[in-house]
Amino acid sequence: MHPLLTRHTTAEGPRWALDGHYLPRDFSLSAWLAQPAAAAQAQLAALERGAAADGALLAPIEDAQEAWASGVTYLSSRMAREAESQSADVYQKVYGAARPELFFKACGWRTRGHGQDIRVRADSDWNVPEPELVLVLDSAGGIRGYATGNDVSSRSIEGENPLYLPQAKVYDGACAIGPGIRLCNADALRDLAIALTIRRGGEVVFAGETRTSQIKRTLEELAGYLLRELSLPHGAFLFTGTGIVPDETFTLKTGDVVRIDIDGLVLENPVA
Repeated sequence: MHPLLTRHTTAEGPRWALDGHYLPRDFSLSAWLAQPAAAAQAQLAALERGAAADGALLAPIEDAQEAWASGVTYLSSRMAREAESQSADVYQKVYGAARPELFFKACGWRTRGHGQDIRVRADSDWNVPEPELVLVLDSAGGIRGYATGNDVSSRSIEGENPLYLPQAKVYDGACAIGPGIRLCNADALRDLAIALTIRRGGEVVFAGETRTSQIKRTLEELAGYLLRELSLPHGAFLFTGTGIVPDETFTLKTGDVVRIDIDGLVLENPVA
């Protein structure tokens, strides 16, 4: 099993752990992702591990990092966007274009972790979770591992006009990442199972699954486009798109619990 980095709350502030044991207090993900990959691996292997990590989980991202997202990377996503939108040809064109759709999702401090509340917009009546593989990128764009992500979105707002995408995607409680970072290279991510389950009042109201092999573009391609003309000195988190889209009759409601499982890395969040 690949090593797992997690971030926890402690009396002295957030602290990182590796495979369930605290790392030194001065360990910084930002500094670690700023190093060349070989040096970073050597550093992590040499770090002393402390007591068992017993603090509550936090999102495995620091304030200095940004979360970005890729759109329309699965055929099912393209079809869903066409169905909801008054400008369907936009999504047809971006799915087949050389340049992918990339957009800003959240800064580190705004990101929710495992067990923390996510939200739907009060001014939207059609809202869905979007389960996604999230790449953890170093400052050079190299893939250090992955986390499980939920790109919570308003389908009604984006469907009204594609230019409303930031409002459909960026608001309080719209970005969740967790439970930690599984450290591995891109080859380990080519064909992972992704499963989404939504419970309401204890009953399953939606379930779906896909695989990362269904992503149209390579992971390296998405990462490469993100770092074109853009410096990310502390690394970044990149959502790779969703292949599971509930039908047009479904919308998230307060009290729902969203569970996303990517190859055993489970992120679960209640809807506030």
